[in-house]
Amino acid sequence: MPRPALLGLFLFFCAGFADGALVPFFPLWASSEGGIPVGAVGLLFGCYAGGELIAAPLIGGIADRVGRRPVLIFSSFGVGCGFIALFFVHGVAATAIVLILTGMCESVLHPTILTAIADVTAPSAHPRWFSMARVSSSAGQILGPACGALLVLISLDAVFLAAGGMLILGGVVMLVALGETIGSGRSAAGDRGDEEEEEGLSALLPAFRDGRLAKLLLWVVLFEISGNWIEAVIPLYARDAGTLSPSGIGTLFAYAAALTVGLQMLVSRFAETRSALWLTAGAGLSTIAAFVLFMASPAMLSLIAAVSLCSVAQMLVGPLVPTAVNALAPPARRASYMAASSVAVDLKDSLGPSIGTALYALAPRLPWVAGIPLVAIASLGLGVAIGRARHASTIGVDAEDIRPERSATWSTSPATEEQF
Repeated sequence: MPRPALLGLFLFFCAGFADGALVPFFPLWASSEGGIPVGAVGLLFGCYAGGELIAAPLIGGIADRVGRRPVLIFSSFGVGCGFIALFFVHGVAATAIVLILTGMCESVLHPTILTAIADVTAPSAHPRWFSMARVSSSAGQILGPACGALLVLISLDAVFLAAGGMLILGGVVMLVALGETIGSGRSAAGDRGDEEEEEGLSALLPAFRDGRLAKLLLWVVLFEISGNWIEAVIPLYARDAGTLSPSGIGTLFAYAAALTVGLQMLVSRFAETRSALWLTAGAGLSTIAAFVLFMASPAMLSLIAAVSLCSVAQMLVGPLVPTAVNALAPPARRASYMAASSVAVDLKDSLGPSIGTALYALAPRLPWVAGIPLVAIASLGLGVAIGRARHASTIGVDAEDIRPERSATWSTSPATEEQF
């Protein structure tokens, strides 16, 4: 196994631990110790994602220019220090500023890890490696909530120290052990990649230049917005219903991560023989069934079953998106395309909690009612978009770039048609 890819999996573990230690308890901290109204809790989540949205179009493709290694080191330290700073700041304004700055550092973390993995692995192996990345992240999300559940017994603020410390550890490991992978990514690009590198700043905005990518990411945003309500709303939903304590909420999220660790590779192997539309439709049905359970009851069994179904949905869809984005990306522009895909995640992380907690403030079951039609439409659109990206990668030619006269030549020349 390539060493940079293994280090990328380790950094995914660190990031998963940080998210697992922080996300389940942040709404509880904001609504209790932070003094934030329930309807506005999502706005603080939005500040973190907002920092990513500000930075991604400007520095998202920087790893294509300065290299993967310095970007991963800087972003790991930046996010880690930002989480630790939350332990010391007080007040809504100071918290929002720290979250925005932290989000700016995080904007290049995940896409650059995926890019480094893609640099040193064969395209046919990308779905398996991206599935392993999800497993690594989920393994961290098992320990993160478990650690957070212990720390909240001391103080809700303590989870910030654990989350930040793990990412600083990841940055130290990258500094000591990671070599540069950008040469591997560009060697396959040839002269065409060198020419594309000279395009300048416009290359940092591939979503606006590549219509196929923009359509794919639009469906990703729509699908993930409602899925994000699970993380943002469940802590409030379970607490207000008296079903789970803060430690119990952390345990529930740890269970969801453990489910991903145990089943992700099995689901990915099963998914290899299925079409993208089949997989996204299955993910949509699983999410809808989870929302129906949430609507029916906030009881413990309903929460466990619903979270399990949502985890299965993410197992089906999660590896498909980065694989499709990488299939559309020129080798010399992998980091830029991955950064553009991270914008979709940032929009989800910004709009999802804001909309979800606002709907919850109106009625506890309203997020699940509104999410059902949104998931149904988005899952079908996402399946079609991913299927088209897979097809473009399989034939190795963008159908929009084929000239009519050449198509006619291929159709009438048996030898040329066979070569194609």
